[in-house]
Amino acid sequence: MMKPRNKQLFWWLGALVLGTALGLLHNGAVDAVCKFIATVYTRLFQFLAVPTVALAIMTTLISFGKQRSTRKIFAHTITYTLLTTFVAALVGLGLYLLIAPENLPPDMLSSASEVTSGGTSFYDHIISVIPNNVVQPFLSGNVLSILLIAIAVGLALAWMPDSAGKGVVVKGIQGLQDLFFTLIKALIWNLPLGIAAFAAQLAGQLSGGVILGSLGKYAAVILAGNAVQFFVVLPLFLLARGINPLKVFRAMSPAVVMALFTKSSAATLPVTLSSAENRLGVNPKVSRFVLPICTTINMNGCAAFILVSSLFVMQNGGLSLGIGSMLLWALIAVISAVGNAGVPMGCFFLTVSLMTGIGAPVEVMGLILPIYTVIDMVETAENVWSDSCVCAMTDKDLAGELEQVG
Repeated sequence: MMKPRNKQLFWWLGALVLGTALGLLHNGAVDAVCKFIATVYTRLFQFLAVPTVALAIMTTLISFGKQRSTRKIFAHTITYTLLTTFVAALVGLGLYLLIAPENLPPDMLSSASEVTSGGTSFYDHIISVIPNNVVQPFLSGNVLSILLIAIAVGLALAWMPDSAGKGVVVKGIQGLQDLFFTLIKALIWNLPLGIAAFAAQLAGQLSGGVILGSLGKYAAVILAGNAVQFFVVLPLFLLARGINPLKVFRAMSPAVVMALFTKSSAATLPVTLSSAENRLGVNPKVSRFVLPICTTINMNGCAAFILVSSLFVMQNGGLSLGIGSMLLWALIAVISAVGNAGVPMGCFFLTVSLMTGIGAPVEVMGLILPIYTVIDMVETAENVWSDSCVCAMTDKDLAGELEQVG
């Protein structure tokens, strides 16, 4: 009997093939139906993305308050997570500037609005993110302000002393998150319909190879960034701590391979724990603390995806970005990725939410969707490899000191 995840992959690939075939028909009625379906799915992505991401960031940060009894391990885990994630984003930025994907044809983005931040200075852009009341960011759709509020609320609840009032607020936030996760699961359940529609649009407009060239370079940036992070950056981190990367990889390879095919760090976690303890020899005090946290917050591949996809979407919206703005978006991508706790298709929804907030052409994300399955597989494998590296480095750093932790 086919496993649920294999069934999902089967349906998504089938929808991709069907949509491509429909697009190549160049039938007016079929094209109109596909355009309608694609528009509906784009609006649903926008509807779910912002509250889901904000709630995920809050629940992630709230959980930090429970880690006070193991401060040393926690501090090392957070430090390595932020370092590797930020480097992953910078690698993605460098490859984006090097490969330079072209814009998509303008007629593909007919409903795109002009990017609202294009005429503002860097200073004004920073000031616009700082909220001056609670309601306005939600009414205006200022996603960066909403994320800032989510971070502040999450950290405040993490450090608040336990009380009945805090418990009610936390349960309310967790309940809302469960509600939106249920809505996302429903959307993902019928997502093959959306994939078929987006694939049909894409196949029907492959004129002159411009689209394939642009999307091909975009995909090359994403996949090359993951490869550089996987085979170069993370091994260098290990070498800097005096750890043999080949030894770590051999020990953790079962988890990395499983992550590639399951597309889920959480589903891979039991294998990751077993490999770390039984094959790599990591102290269980470290592995059983570090790896569950890393599964939640250590998202190297996600940070690179958010940054590169955001730059690609903004570029197609006509926004000219300077190096200062790009570095700001790298920071935004890192913070967003760290807060991406357990969100199905989290990287995709995070990018949609950010682009919605600045009025960029979210339709571009629909065109990326048909190839997202492959990207998601590679990114998940990289994330688990990064989790393994963080665990190995933390174990090496705290060897001999663990009796002082706890």
